[in-house]
Amino acid sequence: MNSTGSLDNGSQMSSHNEMVSFIITTVFFVLTMICFCFFVYFISIILIVYFTTPQVRDNSRYVLFAHMLVNDTLYLFLGLFLALAYQFLYMPVSICYFILTITTATFRVTPFNLATMALERYIAICYPLRYLMFCTVKRSYSVIAAMWLFGLLPNAVDLAILSSSVEKSFFSQKLLCKQEGLIIQPLQDTIRSIYFIVSLVVVALVILFTYVKVMLIARKSGSSSSSASKAGKTVMLHGLQLLLSMVSLTSTITETYGGNYLAMLNFLIFMCVPRLLSPLIYGIRDEVFSKCIKKMYSTISKGKTVQKI
Repeated sequence: MNSTGSLDNGSQMSSHNEMVSFIITTVFFVLTMICFCFFVYFISIILIVYFTTPQVRDNSRYVLFAHMLVNDTLYLFLGLFLALAYQFLYMPVSICYFILTITTATFRVTPFNLATMALERYIAICYPLRYLMFCTVKRSYSVIAAMWLFGLLPNAVDLAILSSSVEKSFFSQKLLCKQEGLIIQPLQDTIRSIYFIVSLVVVALVILFTYVKVMLIARKSGSSSSSASKAGKTVMLHGLQLLLSMVSLTSTITETYGGNYLAMLNFLIFMCVPRLLSPLIYGIRDEVFSKCIKKMYSTISKGKTVQKI
């Protein structure tokens, strides 16, 4: 009798824990989807402004910004898909590897883009007479191509190591799409870690250097509302974005012990929030974008008023 009662209590506790976990996961899922939908909506508005406004499209600063938005949107779509599917959706190794390659490449490109935008602000403030010579739209596209080249380089090396370590039939097998499932050799982890540390240090030094230089110019100008001061605050926000993005790498540890709801929490805080900062920084703080957005909405509201009349 006692053993039967203890079994019943154990099953009740187990079902209770499962219910609590389901509720928490559902709450985080709803919050994540609200945040994600807001992000996509706001980005859509900014990209419409970018592609319909020649003065914005012909500015190297906004070219880099638009690239960041497209890159972050792709990363969030793939990240959300992996966060939802990694525990129950089996897929061929080749498809999984392709999805993970694009996801990790977009993750690596983000800090490169932040560093490039910080350098753009540095040149604009510290070398205004040379700005038009250095920061052209054509050079911006070349820099974007270089970002993607460096972002995909570790995956190319990883694929070469993986291909030499497994048989061809391995790529036709089905598995849960996790990075850990595709690590066969310790060398893969070593290369990934070295690349991450080196790129993180370089990007952090670039952002720190540009912030110090820009703020020195701002102090010399003696005005808190100067363009140098605004540029310094923008670079500081880029640093915050970089920090939040890098903290997301701890998600592997927390998800191991926390289950589904921590996977959604990590996605919400460390993947969605840092990328929401970009449209907020340029969509609200930037005068050009804020004017264009206001003009677009005023045109829409006028059109609706005319239709009602």
